[in-house]
Amino acid sequence: MRLTLYTDYSLRVLLYLGAMEPEKLATIKEISDAYGISKNHLMKVTHELGKLGYIETIRGRGGGIHLAMKPEDIVIGKVIRKTEEDFYLVDCFNPESVGCVISPVCNLKGALNKALHAYIAVLDEYRLSDFLHSKEEIAALLFKD
Repeated sequence: MRLTLYTDYSLRVLLYLGAMEPEKLATIKEISDAYGISKNHLMKVTHELGKLGYIETIRGRGGGIHLAMKPEDIVIGKVIRKTEEDFYLVDCFNPESVGCVISPVCNLKGALNKALHAYIAVLDEYRLSDFLHSKEEIAALLFKD
């Protein structure tokens, strides 16, 4: 299973915001600079994270973004389900696909589906807060000012 860059960036934004002091605001540029990733990509990601209720965006001078939820309330598996566009591990998972000729008798699809559900179930056991135990170390790497 490979996550899209969109989901990767979503998780990075959440980690960045989770490592900040709660009363502070971050800008997309700061996050972009810290990770060395495209500001345009992050604008899309932060917009969607805001629509999903994970972050709050404050517009205007002195504005920025911060977590809208406590890190312990952000379930990683749920974030991944909401940010991935699909979970088509193989062509036959896609209902719009012509499919594979052996699909009606293939047992591989069932095993892959079971593995996918197990993958997400493991991620449902983790909260953003689980990855912030080394908050100071994360902050030292991200906030170099």
